[in-house]
Amino acid sequence: MISATIFEAKTNLSQLVKEAQKGKTVIITSGRSKTPVAKLEGIQPKHPRRLGLLDTPGFKIPDSFWEPLSEDELDLWDGGGE
Repeated sequence: MISATIFEAKTNLSQLVKEAQKGKTVIITSGRSKTPVAKLEGIQPKHPRRLGLLDTPGFKIPDSFWEPLSEDELDLWDGGGE
């Protein structure tokens, strides 16, 4: 656990945030008696995020995806079927 006064926290905020990200707890104190007034802790994500579907195991684009659209489907895309 790390302790810092409000002045020290304002001066060294970036470093204190890095320490919190590493899993340490930072206690912010106030006054001459150094009374604890705040606690800074890092947030750990529950699950790493994946971007896109292509990274999903078992996902495969079917070959039919690459086939040209029929004239009826093209008309719908062009707004002709409404």
